[in-house]
Amino acid sequence: MRTPAGKECPHYYEDFNRGRSIQECRLVDKNPRSLRWRPADCARCLVPDILRANASPDMELRLTIRGALLGFVRRMQVEARCTRHNVPIADPYTGCPLDVEENEALRLFRQALEEDDRTKP
Repeated sequence: MRTPAGKECPHYYEDFNRGRSIQECRLVDKNPRSLRWRPADCARCLVPDILRANASPDMELRLTIRGALLGFVRRMQVEARCTRHNVPIADPYTGCPLDVEENEALRLFRQALEEDDRTKP
């Protein structure tokens, strides 16, 4: 669904049908340590960009909104975890390093690049 910031995000939900006024981020709702979500938070959220870069079905994201500077500034922290290998992911844009090693297509691509580098003078 399209967020108030104009990005596509599967964790955002809104319903304005027949007088309802519901807007929520279901990723923040799962995290009890986070502050309450506001529609303005979507403008600074990294989750849509991460999901656009890496659509791994084994990646689980956790979004935490924290207050800073007496509550005037809101900081967003995204943590990623691989559910297949049960390890934290350092860079969610690239995904789990163990998944990358296991991917046969990426291994063949790397081999082709290395062979191409060897044939160049």
